[in-house]
Amino acid sequence: MKVEQILWRSTDGWAKPMTVTRPTLILVFGEQFGAQLEQIAELRTAYPESCIAGCSTAGEVYGIEVIEDSPSLVATLIEFESTSVQSCQTELSTVEDSFAAGGRLASQLPHEGLSYVLVLSEGLSVNGSELVRGMLDVLPSDIIVTGGLSADRARFSETYVLNKENSPSRHIVSCVGFYGSSLTIRCGSYGGWQPFGPLRRITKSTGNIVYEIDGNNALDVYKKYLGEKATELPQTGLNFPFCVYDDTDEVGVVRTILGIDKEAGSLIFAGDVPEGMMARLMHANLNRLVDGAAEAAKQCLPEAGKEPQLALLISCVGRKLVLRQRVEEEIEAVEEILGSNLI
Repeated sequence: MKVEQILWRSTDGWAKPMTVTRPTLILVFGEQFGAQLEQIAELRTAYPESCIAGCSTAGEVYGIEVIEDSPSLVATLIEFESTSVQSCQTELSTVEDSFAAGGRLASQLPHEGLSYVLVLSEGLSVNGSELVRGMLDVLPSDIIVTGGLSADRARFSETYVLNKENSPSRHIVSCVGFYGSSLTIRCGSYGGWQPFGPLRRITKSTGNIVYEIDGNNALDVYKKYLGEKATELPQTGLNFPFCVYDDTDEVGVVRTILGIDKEAGSLIFAGDVPEGMMARLMHANLNRLVDGAAEAAKQCLPEAGKEPQLALLISCVGRKLVLRQRVEEEIEAVEEILGSNLI
């Protein structure tokens, strides 16, 4: 396998690749994705036979650098020797369609020889938990599925995913299926957020929307904790996610806020927050967040004697906002675990 990254900046144009001339797959990420049609079209013209996938972000990873100082695109060119890929997409206009959309995606991919699926989704009108459940309901049980939700920094306005015509489009979910037995995929996930405050019961919720906490208006409860920061919601909500537990779960799962509904007094999360579950707010400890990235990398370590060649890092915009100028320490922590030779 050959892998190379190229960078486009508004001031310099594309940095030309040196080694990968016939990429099987090109992954493209950019913050101002909807306005970069020309640059994405240049990739399609240069590599007409390649599968191209990508989405908008809150900052692109180029090497160990997080690009955010100017309009830019980062393209990762991957040339496989014996692995093939196939992409597909589906529209997703409402949160309620998330489970069905996952099923539609998984049904479009041929299952024979499939080993891994990368998912890139619309980032605002989606229930990530239901999307994944819909895919797993259709896919064979041994298939690894990873991916993320597209972003627009922290504007909560419009996010984009590349469609089948290689144009940035809103309200779609896309995926890439990887085929063949020669590709080894490992994935890891770890948080680093610190729970605080009392455990509270989710007393009214539907899917990823929470209406009441301990019988009180959910938004009012959340604003009480945020104090003066509540005026900047939903952006400030990225700094204070929820940890959700059932009555037997000591670890819990992290749920990040995607938006709020002032009229309904509700909180909208990136994944399910089932009624009856317990929840605690979380806040950031900078060192623990960086350590979390290292722990995730440790979960991805290959078998002895094998060296990883490519690491696809998908993080949360909330972590980026908290870490600020220290955000690249997460990438450095991953590099220290997985080695400096990989991209």
